[in-house]
Amino acid sequence: MYDAILDEARLIGEVSVQDLDGSVQKAADALLCLQHADGHFVFELEADATIPSEYILLRHYLAEPDDLELEHKIGVYLRRVQGEHGGWPLYHGGAFNVSASVKAYFALKMIGDDIDAPHMARAREAILAAGGAAATNVFTRIQLALYGEIDWVEIPNMPAELILAPRWFPIHLSKMSYWARTVIVPLLVLMNLRPQARNPRGVHVRELIKPTVKAQRVSNVPDPKLAWTIGFNALDGVLKVTDGLWPKRLRKRALDACVAWVVERLNGEDGLGAIYPAMANSVMMFDALGYAEDHPHRAIARLSVEKLLVVKDDEAYCQPCKSPIWDTALASHALMEAGVPGGERKVERALDWLRKRQVLDVKGDWAEVKPDVRPGGWAFQYNNAHYPDLDDTAVVVMAMDRARARLGVDGNDEAIARGEEWVAGLQSADGGFAAFDADNTYYYLNNIPFADHGALLDPPTVDVAARCVGMLAQLGEPLDSPRMASAIKYLRDEQEADGSFWGRWGVNYIYGTWSALVALNKAGVGPTDPLMTRAVDWLLKIQNADGGWGESCDSYKLDYTGFEPAPSTSSQTAWALLAMMSAGEADHPAVARGVKWLQDHQGEDGLWPEEVFTGGGFPRVFYLRYHGYRKFFPLWALARYRNLMRSNSRQVEYGM
Repeated sequence: MYDAILDEARLIGEVSVQDLDGSVQKAADALLCLQHADGHFVFELEADATIPSEYILLRHYLAEPDDLELEHKIGVYLRRVQGEHGGWPLYHGGAFNVSASVKAYFALKMIGDDIDAPHMARAREAILAAGGAAATNVFTRIQLALYGEIDWVEIPNMPAELILAPRWFPIHLSKMSYWARTVIVPLLVLMNLRPQARNPRGVHVRELIKPTVKAQRVSNVPDPKLAWTIGFNALDGVLKVTDGLWPKRLRKRALDACVAWVVERLNGEDGLGAIYPAMANSVMMFDALGYAEDHPHRAIARLSVEKLLVVKDDEAYCQPCKSPIWDTALASHALMEAGVPGGERKVERALDWLRKRQVLDVKGDWAEVKPDVRPGGWAFQYNNAHYPDLDDTAVVVMAMDRARARLGVDGNDEAIARGEEWVAGLQSADGGFAAFDADNTYYYLNNIPFADHGALLDPPTVDVAARCVGMLAQLGEPLDSPRMASAIKYLRDEQEADGSFWGRWGVNYIYGTWSALVALNKAGVGPTDPLMTRAVDWLLKIQNADGGWGESCDSYKLDYTGFEPAPSTSSQTAWALLAMMSAGEADHPAVARGVKWLQDHQGEDGLWPEEVFTGGGFPRVFYLRYHGYRKFFPLWALARYRNLMRSNSRQVEYGM
């Protein structure tokens, strides 16, 4: 008995197992307190200044009644996130970004900030030094054209007739990503009708336009192809010259098709695509077509935008979307790992909420490529039936399977089977898995002038492919099955020269490496396989001196030069620890140091501070701060470490 007590209190490095119990309990209690009454979890999802700025501009575009209190609060937020360089970055503490800065400056001027105020003068100076409004991306220039600040000729032409093109046509909506489709279709109407903002306060930003500087294409495409670029630019020139010559009957047919496409996917109060840019564009589209404010389509579209607001006592901002499925599934995994008293019932309620949101009766856009696959996925948001995603689906299925095995939760067998069927059915030809579609690899489209953001496509990525591999493995898929073998080969081929894996939806190589290692472990790739050992060596090499791990969004560079170090964060430290443990390194001193870092940085409230952005939207263009990441990933890592230390085995049992 005495030996058992000593063993329970033993130190691993500087970590006490008894202390771990306290850390896990505090974190789990804090997380459980945030569960909604119906069982789900949802946390704020913050992007850069662009979305709240666009929200202000949308209100004034529509000449909506003044809401001075809300405008004041959004102004407080925009001023707070202004960078020391004078402009606005794409993530807190990041470099100056001219497109985000122009929109934030415009919004603040619209709110009423004096352009000679120090913060506005600094912003204007930084914007002009970067080339002014002409140096902004296509979407910013469209916003400026809607306000009459620049001419539409400075924007790549996108005829509405694009929606009528046959699928074999090189430029086709189905060959673009879901987010591009939902943003572009209502935009086709706006770009062809060219409405002007009402702008009741008569605010303009001509001072940001350098008269001698013409609009320039600033591309975020990693490897643009000169021949394609020249060809598409020539096509854009032709479209500009012939603009206005399209037959009126054909133009009307195209506009009607755009409206019908949007209405079919309007998605109730959750909005078109359930993402802000598409939702805002749909509102402006209905307005441009003369729909009254109380028309059901326009009214529901406008309401969907309003539901993205986060309004606090002193400030407010607009989210790009909401993440309840993702948050609920990941929180469920963390709580099952923690195994705290009373937690099981809370997890059952969370999974019950998730089961009711499985998409079983809508064949979304993904069916264009995979028409014979039955629906069965989950979306990222509350509702988005046309656009479920493989990442969320795999995480939900693994949570349900884990609860079935460990907690005895039954009733989810059919949901699990349908989710597995849908994910497996969307495997791409190269063995990988993408977020929303299969084989969305028309890379030449990144060279069209409209695609300067470099995020027009949804190709397979390591992090999503790994999640799907983890799901299949957890459900018993053998390592040598054709689809598993193909997926493992994809992951092997994608490993970087330094041993890391690129992460598409999280920052960045730490996220990708975590995703890959936990999946490979469950699939049966042993810890001595070079695929695993090289990744472990890389994680050890990049560990910070304080014991944690951190990585900057600057890792997403056009030249793919690799990992960019940053101060340790709770979410990235947790990912690295989960990766190391899955690779059979739970006893490594580096793991104990990482666990100690998490313990030392846990707040009195049981959670971890984390202001930085560790989520990915579009690399180099759009980043995310998931407010939930600091609430469940560190808990997950600490609980897993404690569980392995108490076990006779160091084998991680799950696919994530």
